[in-house]
Amino acid sequence: MLRVRAGEKRRRYPEGMTQPQGALLVGSVNYDDAETTIRTAADVIGPRLRRIPDGEVGKRFHWIMFQPDVLGEADGIERIGDEPIPFPAGIDARPLRIADGVDAASIRLPSLGYADAATESYAIFRRLRDEGVVPEGTRFQVSLPTPVAVVTSFFFGADRAAIAPVYTAALRREVDSILVAIPHDDLAIQWDVASEMGVIEAAPAFGRVMDVWWEGDPFPGLVAQLAELIDAVPADVEVGVHLCYGDVAEKHFFEPTDAGNLVRYANAVVGASARELTWLHLPVPIERDDDAYYAPLAGLEYDGELYLGLVHREDEADGARRRVAVAQRFVPRFGIATECGIGRAPEGTTAGILGTHAEVAAAW
Repeated sequence: MLRVRAGEKRRRYPEGMTQPQGALLVGSVNYDDAETTIRTAADVIGPRLRRIPDGEVGKRFHWIMFQPDVLGEADGIERIGDEPIPFPAGIDARPLRIADGVDAASIRLPSLGYADAATESYAIFRRLRDEGVVPEGTRFQVSLPTPVAVVTSFFFGADRAAIAPVYTAALRREVDSILVAIPHDDLAIQWDVASEMGVIEAAPAFGRVMDVWWEGDPFPGLVAQLAELIDAVPADVEVGVHLCYGDVAEKHFFEPTDAGNLVRYANAVVGASARELTWLHLPVPIERDDDAYYAPLAGLEYDGELYLGLVHREDEADGARRRVAVAQRFVPRFGIATECGIGRAPEGTTAGILGTHAEVAAAW
């Protein structure tokens, strides 16, 4: 069962409510523009979505891969290598370094692009809601990476510790701009947490073991940093956490043996946060319909909105229902989602994936 430690503030559901019906769109959606994403999600899933993202269109399509292009424009930051590494959408995937003799604290990063994109897409969201396309009460969801993801992916060695506070401050400025541009009662912010899980698992990914820039056990630092990001979102804005094992060609960078480390990290972060977490998303690999994977969920110390990422394109509603049935043995209430965003799903499959969300959420 779900447990809450004595004295903690946690969101409560009405007496007698069993599962919070509904679905969560994790973030990326394989459409070319925000209006198509928002219209289609509202039409197919409709009121079963409490929040709708813009699909992370444009350069955000490949999550954080556009950030080196942004950061590389700052004085004092250089690209590693003489030739650009081509990437879809015109992105240069080369990593970064702090130039010789430059004090990282003096670097002034440009706008990271998240606030500008959120402001533009929110205008579309609001217009569609005014037209009756988006149900009243639905919030606009903005998904953001953590500093750990960007710093560990694109910087190396001593540069990581030096640039981390600079990037964190820039990301906080993006959040502040979003909070000014979008009414708080219309806004939901999700922190995308993938690299952290790789560090916790000591995952050998992308040719190296994923690590951080501080000494000793990385876990307390990962907890504290995510809790600070959650607390940076005002109480009148919804905030969620999407724990993840990545999405490279629809595959995790690491396959967990069970949900144990997800639960361990989630419990620690919830306990360390000063404000309530509105929702929590945990991934479920497609082949896991065995008790062993889900059993750690019985120890989850959180009773807000929980979404399990058990919807998969390959086996559609039947597979999702099979995984739902196993999960229900260990956790009494949850909604459904995919295990990661669907931005990299094969062309032409997106409507079917959204339809599976609607079908399973409606029947359950």
